[in-house]
Amino acid sequence: MSIQIFILSKLMEDNNYPYKLKKQLSEPIPLDELGGLTESKLYYHFDSLAKKGLIEPVEIIKEEHRPDKQVFAITDKGREALPKLIYKMFEQAEGIKDMVVGLANMKYVDRNKVADILEKKLKMIKDGWEQLSRFEHVQTDKESETIREFLSGYLSTKTEHKIEWLERLIIHIKEGEI
Repeated sequence: MSIQIFILSKLMEDNNYPYKLKKQLSEPIPLDELGGLTESKLYYHFDSLAKKGLIEPVEIIKEEHRPDKQVFAITDKGREALPKLIYKMFEQAEGIKDMVVGLANMKYVDRNKVADILEKKLKMIKDGWEQLSRFEHVQTDKESETIREFLSGYLSTKTEHKIEWLERLIIHIKEGEI
């Protein structure tokens, strides 16, 4: 979904073709390699978006001794779908790393709606953590105690970290800094 959001957001700015977007992703930091984005995956997502009617080919650039370049534009249906995809991405995100493309495209969504989505997610995390914390004092045998303490420490640190960063993100979004 994040690749499709990336494509649609780039096409909101200007018509483009897959290879050029891949190059933009690789400079100056090779985000395409870090995210495992291959050319074939990018072309697959362009085809998928075209089949859904969210983008359409508008031009073919022909160059001598080079493959033809099919240039795409976003459709009205694509403009309407982009914010919905971004909201869905925020709803389904497991952590902030899954929100990066949405955060980079906040200009296409209602910040308050995103903050509401994240606040619900934060409440679920806190409620879940509270339930798990109740089992922290369960008596176990000595062998299981070490495992329980280890897992409790790991989960506690991980959850507190997740809560802290999600709270900070919500503040940044509400204040219009992101």
